[in-house]
This record gives sequence, C-alpha cells and structure tokens, in this order.
Amino acid sequence: MKVLYNDGHVDECPAEEEVHVLRHSAAHIMAQAIKRLYPQADFGYGPATENGFYYDVDLGDEKISEDDLPAIEAEMKKICKENLKFSTYELPREEAIKHMEERQEQYKVEHIGDLDPDARITFYKQGEYVDMCVGPHILYTKALKAFKLTAVSGAYWKGDKDNKMLTRINGIAFASKEELAEYERIQEEAKKRDHRKIGQEMELFMFADEGPGFPFWLPNGTKLKNALIEYWHDMMAKYNYDEVETPQILSRKLWETSGHWDHYKENMYTTVIDEEDYAVKPMNCPGACLIYKSRPRSYRDLPLKLAEAGLDHRHELKGALHGLFRVRAFTQDDGHIYVTPEQISDIVLETARLFDEYYQQFGFEYKVELSTRPEDSMGSDEDWERAENGLREALEKMGKDYILNEGDGAFYGPKIDFHLKDCLGRTWQCGTIQLDFQLPQNFELEYMAADGTKKRPIMIHRAGFGSFERFIGMLTEQYAGKFPTWLAPLQVKILPVSEKTRDYALEVGQVLRDAGVRAVVDTRDEKIGYKIREARSTDRVPYMLILGEQERDGKYISVRDRSNETVARQLDEFIADITAEIAERR
Repeated sequence: MKVLYNDGHVDECPAEEEVHVLRHSAAHIMAQAIKRLYPQADFGYGPATENGFYYDVDLGDEKISEDDLPAIEAEMKKICKENLKFSTYELPREEAIKHMEERQEQYKVEHIGDLDPDARITFYKQGEYVDMCVGPHILYTKALKAFKLTAVSGAYWKGDKDNKMLTRINGIAFASKEELAEYERIQEEAKKRDHRKIGQEMELFMFADEGPGFPFWLPNGTKLKNALIEYWHDMMAKYNYDEVETPQILSRKLWETSGHWDHYKENMYTTVIDEEDYAVKPMNCPGACLIYKSRPRSYRDLPLKLAEAGLDHRHELKGALHGLFRVRAFTQDDGHIYVTPEQISDIVLETARLFDEYYQQFGFEYKVELSTRPEDSMGSDEDWERAENGLREALEKMGKDYILNEGDGAFYGPKIDFHLKDCLGRTWQCGTIQLDFQLPQNFELEYMAADGTKKRPIMIHRAGFGSFERFIGMLTEQYAGKFPTWLAPLQVKILPVSEKTRDYALEVGQVLRDAGVRAVVDTRDEKIGYKIREARSTDRVPYMLILGEQERDGKYISVRDRSNETVARQLDEFIADITAEIAERR
C-alpha cells in the first residue's frame, strides 16, 4: 500500500504499518464526517489505537450518544465513496497558529503551543477538512473499506481531570471486511465470556455502592479463590519459598523510606493512629524489607525467598474500575527474593520456570519482554550490566524468545514481563520479574559476604498471576465459567428425578462431601430437564449425577459430564476418579 508522508513524497508503506496508517486515516475521515454534521466541533487528539482509532471532540452544548453513531458512520462511508485525495503541507509556527484560529480549532492552537519551538508543523487535507498531523496517510479516502464506530465516552483534555471533559468517539478499522467480521465475532464471544456477567450468574462475587471497587467474594467465588490460593501454596512449597504475612497498616515513616509517600501517596489510603500518619499498604515490598532487616544476614542465607499472598489497597479512579480487572482491594501473589549479584541468573531462571508451570497449568500461551535501563535510572553501570546480563542468560537458558524493550525498565532495575494470550487471542500482562537496587539502598539492607565485608543484596520482585482477583477474572473468561474440576466452585450437582429419589440423592451427596468433593443436591420440586439445563448453563458444573428410581434400586449413579454423555457408574468408582482428578489438578 502506498502512503503520503508529510514531506509530500509517496512511498510503499511497510506491511507491519499499513493497518496503523489506515486507522489513523480513519480518525481523520471520522473527524471530517463529524464536522459536516456538527459544524461547531472543535477537535483535540485523534490517534490510531491497537484495534482502531478515536477522536476527542468538543461539541459545545450539544451532546451525542451511541444512537448518533450510525449517522456519523454513514457520513464516513459517503466521504470514502467521494474518493477525496489526501494532500499535505507545512507552515511556520505563527502561520500554523493563525491557520488553526481561522478554522476555530482552539485545541490545535493549544497543542501547537505545547510543541518544541523547532518542531515542524504539518497538515493533511482531504476535501474541505484540514487536520494538523505528522502522518503518514492513505492517498485517497476510498482506501478505507472496513470500519465501524463502536462507542461514545468522556475523556479529559490532555488526560488532566482539571481540564474540560471532551466527547471521545471510538471506532475500529481493518484492512479487509473479513478481518472486521472476525474481530466483531470475537467481540461477541468476549461479551458472552465477560467475567462480570458470568460472575453474577454463577454467584462468584459482587460489588456494592457501599464499597465501590472493593469486591465481595460470595460462597462460590470464595471456594474458587481458595482453590487457586491452595495451588499457590503448593507451588511456593515446591519452589522452596518461605511464606510470610505483613501488616495491613504501617507508619508513614516506612512509606517515606520506601519512597511511596512522595511518589504514590495519591493512590494510598491513609489514617491517623496515636496522632501519627499511617497508610494502608498498596504493596507488600516495604514490609518484606523489614523482615529481611529483622536480623543480621550472611551470604549463606541468600537467596532468601519470601512469598506473601498480601491484601493490598490502592485508590483507583472511579472511572477506571472494571470488574475484577481493576479493583481497589486485591490479593497479590507476591514474592520478594534477596540475592547476591552472582545468583541473579539462576533465580530468574527458576522464577521463569515457576511462571511457565503456572501458565501451562491454565492453558495460556505467553510472550516475554525484557526491558532494560532507562535514562532516569539509579545504580552503577556495573550493577545494571550484571543485572541485565543475568536476565538475558536466564531467558536464553530457558530457550525462550523474547522482545527487547531498550530503555523501558523501571528506574530501580531491569525487568521481564510475561504477556498471556487467551483463547480469543487477547493479550494480558500478568507475570513480572523486576530487579531492584533502590529499596535495598533505602532500607540499608546488608549481608556479610564470604570475605567478611558488608554488601548490599539485590531485591527481586515477582508476581505470576498479577493478583488473584485479576487472574480469576481472566480464568473466568478463558474457560467461559467452565472451570476445571479442581478449580470449580461446585464440582458435582446431584439431581433427583423425583421426590421418590430425594433421600438417595441426599445420601450420595453426603458420601461425596465426606470424600472432599464440593457437591450439592438440588431438592427443588422442578422438572429434571430444567434442573439439567440450569446445572449446565448457569452453574456450569463439571459433573451432574441424575438419580431416578432405577439408580436408587440398583445402588448406582448416572453421571453426565460436560460432553453431555450419560454413563452408569458405581459411586465408589466415580469418587476414586474425581478425587484423583482434583488432587492431580487435571
């Protein structure tokens, strides 16, 4: 595909950039359509995004909703049919300001004021519409063939809550109609799998106005969460971690030492105890540092691997809250490892293998990113070189391909991030391994080296799930609520066909529960067909036991699994199989 660059030349666009150019051009075409329908429109920013595009627009006193999107979309199609040619030109700074003032584009005028004085200011034009932009863009509007407007929301100008709220109009665009149709199919499937919808149907969790952003775990959800945490405990034992627990509320002095009070206070909940400032912990690492410092440490103590299922609280903006994916209270599957420089590679390799076990257990594919030293880093060149080499060596020993993000590490150390791909092809950043030189220095952590000198350990932060809440949200959508038996809140639902077999069903239920199986008996006076449909579609239970008079008299059970096949079995054989399935976490 040929595109128009802002110096006026036309050239072939690299294949990996074609869709981005289409989406950026779609934003301009949408803005032109909006301007035709709403002449007072004053435009802010309109970039391409991962799957589409958006434009932030000030419509004055007029309000639009998603009901207005079809009209804008129809006007966009008209513009594409007109096959308007894109052209580009450059203006000096003062002329550019005047140009935008004449077109009553006040947000563009302000944007010019934010640019570097030496920056080139270029414009793109199609038909009567002009936009300030660096490009590149398609040559003619007819090149945009597959798009759809999707949502209307609010967005502060420049992302600053002290600025005016603009209207953000979102859209999607693809290179072909087939790709657009596939994207829409996946979006429809994603709606069916939405963890908030399934969580309500299965009664896993809830939210209340009395605690926005603070999840309430219902009995079913608590069983699910406990099963996941039990798996985590087993994995911590397997990898020789020492589990710890740190307090929920700690003194301001601690958070000043860690740096959170100065740099993170707006996200922390604070209180006063004994006339002194305290904070509810937003993360667990400072508490882990106090545990390390609680007694002298030798090189023989290292690596020291501390794990904590720590309950954290962070003040997220109300508009950012999203089911279990963005909450104000969550349980972090945290680990803090204190190592000597020589131990970095081996410990990172071990941690990467731990994460690999996690993700294989739940059927996730993943990609790895290595982020290196940023410009505003702290620590010596020697420390950074050794740390980055340790991360590289670990990934290479594991045989994992990775993406290198130069300069994208944290200021306190390099990191490895794990991006999971779910069954719908969506990616989620979950696991992270971060090396930290800052906190050991802030807390003056030391160990006695083999030569008798005192040295500072390197701290490794790691979390595999991100948080139990977020990971459960992901698993709910990955499995569409049909959790593996070991994880399922309800593992067996027993369905007596009639009142005549209720006692037998209750007897079977008790035997299953005595064997450690999460089982309930549906004793309601409902038709068996209704009970089966509810157990399958709402409870999403792995196994149903359908018990009629024949089963009662023969002292056996009829087992229906998720394949909807029904098989006659002896109860003790079924118990042996399901308990093995649960114990082995198949």
